[in-house]
Amino acid sequence: MVILFVSHKYPPATGGMERQSFELIEGMKRLSKVHALVYQPGESRAKFFWMLHKRIKRILKENPDINTIHFNDGLIAAFSMLHGKYRWVKRTVTLHGLDVVFPSYLYQRYVFPRFSRFDLIITVSKATANACQSRGIPMEKIVVINNGVDEGLVNTLPRKEVDRLLLERYGVQSKGKKILLTIGRPVKRKGFSWFIEYVLPLLHRDFILLMIGPLSRRKSRGSGFHLLPKLLRRKLELFLGTPDDEYPIEKLIATERSGRVHRLGKLDKGEIQAILGVADAFIMPNIEVEGDMEGFGLVCLEASLCSTRVFASASGGISDAVIDGKNGILLPPGDATSWAEHLNRLMYDPDSIPLNRDEISSFTREHFSWKKMCAEYLLHFYKI
Repeated sequence: MVILFVSHKYPPATGGMERQSFELIEGMKRLSKVHALVYQPGESRAKFFWMLHKRIKRILKENPDINTIHFNDGLIAAFSMLHGKYRWVKRTVTLHGLDVVFPSYLYQRYVFPRFSRFDLIITVSKATANACQSRGIPMEKIVVINNGVDEGLVNTLPRKEVDRLLLERYGVQSKGKKILLTIGRPVKRKGFSWFIEYVLPLLHRDFILLMIGPLSRRKSRGSGFHLLPKLLRRKLELFLGTPDDEYPIEKLIATERSGRVHRLGKLDKGEIQAILGVADAFIMPNIEVEGDMEGFGLVCLEASLCSTRVFASASGGISDAVIDGKNGILLPPGDATSWAEHLNRLMYDPDSIPLNRDEISSFTREHFSWKKMCAEYLLHFYKI
């Protein structure tokens, strides 16, 4: 088995897809012979896609033993369907979520059905697989392989030191407070602004919300996106991964007088682990957004490995990452009353929450790992 991996989602860019792509390629190098064609920082993405066909042909010519090409997301796989001259090689693709449900008539009518031409379609969750099947992809071509998680994640600092770190570096007074934590880009489906507007006011006053993730330079409507027709603007925001929840979050924070919401920006791995390890809850309050979905929920697993209680919406592929009552609690998306009721129990009756911190971590380690993910990829590559 000799595999060429092709991906435009790769470090140093950050995100769940970038992490999965890196771990897949590096892990497969220990199991098989691997070549990789990935987007490099400094090169324009337009050039990367423009040169893709030429580069793939060159790699195949130089390495005639390659028998499988794996495209690690739907966008780059769709682009490859314009290519020819290497169709004797088995072609596989991983679909994550948005690349299945993207709300474009042209994409859904003319592009997505052609994914059935691939020899194997790997989806990261059952929800993504169901979305593929409902759009006409034969079920016999689909296999679900969940993402893994870095087993080295551990709690690194005691609460007292984290309180001091937050105060000295970020000006956040967390001593004596219950810490709720979010991690990720501010996109609408993640429900950050929804949580601030509808759930936070229902919580005990001693809760604070810490938000880790990139701070967009576009903190107002000054980018020009708002001048586009709504339908076109929404498609572009989804396609480009635009932080479309940025403006609502900033607006809510500006009017939220109690100062309970703190945006920390992008943090290094050590700081993230330290805060995760002492947070009273990691929250993933996703809401249902037409034409978008959460394909998996990798960050929930990272929180679980730090023994952090996870409260997440039962939305999209999150239910594959969070097993209710085992490594987290699943809540109905968009139900502010239910969210507030469960989170307030952390303040009033924490013993009633059926999540032992040691069991959270051990369950996640047992059921999710990058090593397990890579072994399943290889197994299914051999089957096609």
